Amino acid sequence: MWDAPVATGPVDSTIAIPGSKSLTARYLILSALADGPVTITGGLHSRDANLMIDALRTLTVDIEDSEPEWVVTPSHLRGNQFIECGLAGTVMRFVPPMVLLADGPVSFDGDSGARDRPMAPLIGALRDLGAKVDDAGLDSLPFVVTPSDDIGSEVSVDASTSSQFITGLLLVAARFPQGLTVRHMGDALPSLPHIDMTIANLKEAGVRIDQPDDHTWIVHPGPIHLESVTVEPDLSNAGPFMAAALAAGGTVRIPGWPEATTQPGALLPDILTRMGATCHVEDGAMTVTSMGTIYPIEADLSAFGEMTPTVAALCALADGPSTLTGIGHLRGHETDRLAAIAQEIQRLGGNCEDRPDRLVITPPASGRLVGADVHTYHDHRMATFGAIIGLRVPGTRIINVGTTAKTVPDFPRMWRTMLGLDPEPA
Repeated sequence: MWDAPVATGPVDSTIAIPGSKSLTARYLILSALADGPVTITGGLHSRDANLMIDALRTLTVDIEDSEPEWVVTPSHLRGNQFIECGLAGTVMRFVPPMVLLADGPVSFDGDSGARDRPMAPLIGALRDLGAKVDDAGLDSLPFVVTPSDDIGSEVSVDASTSSQFITGLLLVAARFPQGLTVRHMGDALPSLPHIDMTIANLKEAGVRIDQPDDHTWIVHPGPIHLESVTVEPDLSNAGPFMAAALAAGGTVRIPGWPEATTQPGALLPDILTRMGATCHVEDGAMTVTSMGTIYPIEADLSAFGEMTPTVAALCALADGPSTLTGIGHLRGHETDRLAAIAQEIQRLGGNCEDRPDRLVITPPASGRLVGADVHTYHDHRMATFGAIIGLRVPGTRIINVGTTAKTVPDFPRMWRTMLGLDPEPA
């Protein structure tokens, strides 16, 4: 149980954010499949990253950790192994396609919550490409992937529940003998910026990829070449700290903000501006300033749904009703995030309607929330959701704040430091 600190005055802080989780995962996969050793600088050291590194090492990829760098040396991928996915969507969705290049079957399992995460589209795609997948008919973890000598060259997948299904296939496709054409089936395709990120990373590695339409990607066979890469700060993980400038008032600066990026978190400054902040880049740092007034908002968050808990926390503190749409796919994340957010806002005395693809958040009749124990559901973003609300609501406590180690291992210390408090409470 962690007592979320209350802001006693405006914040004025500069917060250095660790490397992007999404970019770290993509660079690790591409480096493991590259034509020579790759040095990755500034990658995120977190539970998800550690699970990815352990998975690649299990497949006999050599990864030397000399913080702040990893040196990844590719090798022949060995089968007859077991991979622990934890709750990392990147591991359970990016690594199984690599098994098509291995010399034997590989088993996958994860935390109990991981067995509830959508996997059927990827399992179906692997089968269509020639692999045998034994999942006991459950379409979920645990499962065993056995590669085939004949890898297909075309596959269709319904990625409406996660863009990671597309990314996992694209990352490995250049190593297939005939390359791969990937087609998305279905209406919605959430988190398109994450697919754009994948395409940019592939092109950075010299992979030729064409996109004849919005739902088709053609990856040509060829080498993957990366010598050294530097990982940008994680803009999604910067979100709660940026939101703190609105919740507490004051100014928060995020140094190293990229001039151009494919990270979906780059869309957050526009949302925060609409909610009452001023956001601009000054001396390479994203600077967010607010007087502490939070305006309600109607926003389509389909492009960066991972920021929904952060935005929802501000909506719960706003002075009017807000509606967040395009987020139905969040029901298949670490938890059903829509249900979790609604439950916790109500626990805090607020009002939140949990609808199929949206949240409708309205202020409590009393005008203010009340302190309560915020459940995290083993979801790092629910922990930061509670911390944002705790800036204004005394008595807010976070159950299992340690789940933030998934992406920001040092979150409690960083949060207190932002407020000018001792890193460790007395």
